[in-house]
Amino acid sequence: MKHFPSKDQVLEFIRDNPAKSTKRDIAKAFGIKGQDRIELKRLLKELAADGHVTQKRRSFGDPNVMPPVAVLAILGPDADGDVFAQPAEWHGDAPVPRILMQHRDGDPTLGKGDRALTRLTEVTGEDHTHTGRLIRKIGSNPSRVLGIFRGDRIVPIDKGANKDWLVREGDDGGAKDGELVEAEAIGSRSRMGLPRAKVTEVLGDPGAARSVSLIAIHQHGIPDHFDDEVISQADAAEPASPHGRTDLTHLPLVTIDPSDARDHDDACCAIAHDDGSFTLWVAIADVAHYVTPGSPLDRAARDRGNSTYFPDRVVPMLPDVLSGDLCSLHEGVDRPCMAVEIRINAQGQKLSHQFHRGWMNSPAALSYEEAQEAVDGTPTDRAAGLLDDVLKPLFAAYEALKIARSDRQPLELDLPERRIELTDDGQVKSVKFRDRFDAHKLIEEFMVLANVCAAETLIAKRQPLLFRNHEEPDQDKLDSLRETAKSVGLTLAKGQVLQTRHLNKLLNDAAGKEEAELINISTLRSMSQAYYGPENMSHFGLALKNYAHFTSPIRRYADLLVHRALITAHGWGDDGLTNADMDGIKATGEHISMTERRSMLAERDTTDRYLARYMADRVGNEFSGRVAGIAKFGVFIKLDETGADGLVPMRELGREYFNYDRDTQTLVGSDTGTVIALGQRALVRVAEAEAMTGGLLFDLLELDSAKLDRRSRPGKARRYGKPSGKKKTRKVSRRRK
Repeated sequence: MKHFPSKDQVLEFIRDNPAKSTKRDIAKAFGIKGQDRIELKRLLKELAADGHVTQKRRSFGDPNVMPPVAVLAILGPDADGDVFAQPAEWHGDAPVPRILMQHRDGDPTLGKGDRALTRLTEVTGEDHTHTGRLIRKIGSNPSRVLGIFRGDRIVPIDKGANKDWLVREGDDGGAKDGELVEAEAIGSRSRMGLPRAKVTEVLGDPGAARSVSLIAIHQHGIPDHFDDEVISQADAAEPASPHGRTDLTHLPLVTIDPSDARDHDDACCAIAHDDGSFTLWVAIADVAHYVTPGSPLDRAARDRGNSTYFPDRVVPMLPDVLSGDLCSLHEGVDRPCMAVEIRINAQGQKLSHQFHRGWMNSPAALSYEEAQEAVDGTPTDRAAGLLDDVLKPLFAAYEALKIARSDRQPLELDLPERRIELTDDGQVKSVKFRDRFDAHKLIEEFMVLANVCAAETLIAKRQPLLFRNHEEPDQDKLDSLRETAKSVGLTLAKGQVLQTRHLNKLLNDAAGKEEAELINISTLRSMSQAYYGPENMSHFGLALKNYAHFTSPIRRYADLLVHRALITAHGWGDDGLTNADMDGIKATGEHISMTERRSMLAERDTTDRYLARYMADRVGNEFSGRVAGIAKFGVFIKLDETGADGLVPMRELGREYFNYDRDTQTLVGSDTGTVIALGQRALVRVAEAEAMTGGLLFDLLELDSAKLDRRSRPGKARRYGKPSGKKKTRKVSRRRK
């Protein structure tokens, strides 16, 4: 041929014709025949070596240009509910393309981590580079594995995992023996029957004290890294202006939080009137001013759904420059807020309320302990100056709210909260139960009332919102609770519409008795799980018809949406609830309900692991506790001192076979008739404490002060046991007060 094409000409053809990029297509386009094909092959190899094109089997392509059909990794929906994706592989120098998936009727649902074969169309002038039409879904989010790397395999740290994962040479990600790694499942099982995995991230020393929460973060898929654009937007945020806001700087709006609080998103005050009524003010950080709909900050906040709290760290919903500074109601600093003015009578009943988009300056940031000590007669120097004008009116208003609470009868569970204290190097210093003061209850009552006001206002203004719903417990769970109550000589009435006052009577009947904790835990387990939704299903536990979350927008996305709804309903600006927010509000409710459960599980797993670390130094020691759970594989005991839960495996219960009764939640010995039931006192010895999984195994020594014969059953009977057919009448008694 007279004119062999240059590299630039070949590159231009590949860019313009991505669907015709094989060597044969290129040769045909330029009329290359015979021996000249060898020169074309050499030219294409040079282009590939220089990174100008990528070769996939027999085709070539510009690495910075998407082909018409590609495999994509689904990124998940944004704040507007649109699903975006990116190439499963990207070798170009240009930014990774952002593809908007166009859903058609009949297409399967695509979730974050899915893989999809997609037909692409390039677009311009949008925040995405292409649109995509699904051809077929070709894979789902690969299984994630968290474990300890051991040469050619991964030993998982999940409590329920019973198999290792095999790692082939080259798939170890540079991990060293004994390091904590994250991996994903790949391919088929090995010849040994073990599943295969590829290390995707090396997390370091699993024995490091700070690894405990890190394990939970990775295990539950909690996003703990903000993208650069999110951080950039947060860093560029400017302090708000008081222009157009209600001036509330004259009000003594104090914050009352835990002593170690990292942010302050609510403040309150009370003004007493001569007739015994009060005007209450609840002011909440105006996060909506800084986190606008559809922005990178908004997408990140929705993705996380809420902040997640661990003993050693917080995974915040918002970057620290916002959550810890600009949005936080710091003492002595002007801050924008969303405030509600509430008038109550002397019996704590709400008479009226009104919302404001305000401007405030908190005179003090108090801890619960500091506020409580002040009203109890031992104020600090700072609190002493606030006692008469600020704290006493607050506590007087709380006394009025207690009257209304007593009339309403919300569920009154008494379940102490554990507090794990760490040393500076992250070791467990102590495990205690948190003190609970009237100061805690005061803030709770003020916040509940403010949440009610938000829901009522938005309902009246016909403004879409996310309600905080808590439906009645289902009948099966109630029947189980009745059986538990009956087993300890208490009664939950039947044949009537269940109200919280009926459950409170059961709790009050159990108060002061040995069975009190059992009844409280069993009542909690009978409850339905609360969730967010656009339809108002009421809040059973709080005995409220209308309820929404308004008071914690720094750490909960639901509250941010309620703030936006209030802004839109009152016409306070263009940063309110958008049409996209409203169109996707159901999906958002489902998503943040999931993230809430995800955080709760991660926090619980972290607590379990810290408790196991604490108990590891106490293996062989004896502790008192109660039977907290019965299963066909064993008995769960909750320790009095720490609240730690451990398992007594069925095989360790003694010489006889125990029959499991699901309905009564009991184990009955086939030889002696010994009954093991919920709530019984127990003495156990710590047999194993596995810090990595959080698992505790106990030996059961005594049950209701009666010693157990723990001699093992011989042979297979030790593990499985067989009913002997003999029935005796001895029964371990339950002591009652």
